Amino acid sequence: MSQDNAPPAPAAEQGSRNLIQRIAAALVLAPGAIAIAWLGGWPWAVLATLVAIGLFVEWLGIVGAARDFRVLVLGCLCLIVCGLGLAFGKPAPALVAAVLGVGGLTLLGDQPRRWTATGLGYAAAALIASILVRLDPDHGFAALVLVLLVVWGADIGGYFAGRTIGGPKLWPRVSPKKTWAGAIGGLVLSLVVGLGFGLAGFGKVVPLLVLAAVLSTASQLGDLLESAVKRRFGVKDSSHIIPGHGGLMDRLDGYVTAVVVAVLIGLTRAPLDGIGGGLMVW
Repeated sequence: MSQDNAPPAPAAEQGSRNLIQRIAAALVLAPGAIAIAWLGGWPWAVLATLVAIGLFVEWLGIVGAARDFRVLVLGCLCLIVCGLGLAFGKPAPALVAAVLGVGGLTLLGDQPRRWTATGLGYAAAALIASILVRLDPDHGFAALVLVLLVVWGADIGGYFAGRTIGGPKLWPRVSPKKTWAGAIGGLVLSLVVGLGFGLAGFGKVVPLLVLAAVLSTASQLGDLLESAVKRRFGVKDSSHIIPGHGGLMDRLDGYVTAVVVAVLIGLTRAPLDGIGGGLMVW
């Protein structure tokens, strides 16, 4: 039998192949991301800016505005200014650039203006929050790693619990594959991460468990949000840049909402340059 006429691979085989791709991609990308996060400063700002630009470009592709050159240029310039401002410790100009950029996109371009402006706000929020969490020289790295590990825990726990237990769907109209068992499994593994940070001396156990639960919930809601946007425009993956994961949005949707929530929590307890401490010191 020729390869062209070969029957499609069984679902189980395709699932195993996808899992191997996901693990391989994670083993390559995760250590690099953590290493750059440890360096902090301008290396982390550069990475966060590049990722934010990638998120914005993928969002434009989803909503059908990727060919609008004016929207693309204005959005990318806004994100670059945001990244530069934050890299040099100037959060105020970065916030102003984000606001002006989002406002500009509501007036620029044909359709859909609302969706392109929302996409820039989404990417800018990811960029600003990622850098603000890391700014604190004493606790920034620990706070950022906590957010990353909680999000990864929610994703890994949800994946395996959903596949092995199954059961009722979480929100079938938006994400047919996600189950309540997966949501609970993701929450449980995120709580294990919070417990580990508490036992390691990064803060009190109970507050860190509460924080992990909040960030895990935010992460899973972010996943559903991206699924809703893709379903609205009939798109399966935001792109195919990461083997086994799809695009940057497919991989970072939970992280974006979790890190934004982390910043908001940190701001209630510390100034802009101490958000990491606001998260980790209880």
